[in-house]
Amino acid sequence: MKQRRRTRPWLAASVIVVALAGCSATPGTGGAPGSSAAAPSSPAGASSSAGSSVTNPDPSRYAAQVRAHAGEAGVDPQLVMAILYNESYKPHDPELERAWQKLKPDAAFGVANMHRATFDQTRRGRPFAGRTWEQLPDDPDLAIQAEAWYLHDLAAQLPASHGAYQTSELLALGYNTGPGTMKAFARGTKPGAQAQSYLDTFRANQAKAAAALGHS
Repeated sequence: MKQRRRTRPWLAASVIVVALAGCSATPGTGGAPGSSAAAPSSPAGASSSAGSSVTNPDPSRYAAQVRAHAGEAGVDPQLVMAILYNESYKPHDPELERAWQKLKPDAAFGVANMHRATFDQTRRGRPFAGRTWEQLPDDPDLAIQAEAWYLHDLAAQLPASHGAYQTSELLALGYNTGPGTMKAFARGTKPGAQAQSYLDTFRANQAKAAAALGHS
């Protein structure tokens, strides 16, 4: 689900939107940023095809959704929030995400950066079973709900021994690299540079996640 490239191709997302303007939805129809808690978020350092500035909101704006869905899925809300901070490295504007997906069909969608196959597997038997992956860019609440339940599923696959990692660290690694690799890390396999970078960022985001949720 989470095999991430840190080359930041999204820095050119506004150019992509302009290039695809003729075959994509009318600018601005992807949602109304800031209209509600479930409104689409907008990324820093990019602009839409309409020329308006797009800013990446602080994940703390989703604290209520994180608490609700973490409780529903039985996972640590600070874990859910810290991963949202990890995943805020790229724009999460619906129009930009869909424009990029035209060039990269396996791109992830939503504020929690979830791939289609992972979403489709996670939603089975869940309260959002009737929702679709294509709805993630427009609905941060759905994205956070799916993230929380995927972390629940990863937790169910954790081995009894976690090696040198805390449970939350292994789950973050699993979110980034998948359950098989998560289990390998628990058995002592050393993370590669990409996974280690994700883990380091996750650790650094713990204080922000705690503050966002009002934890001392």
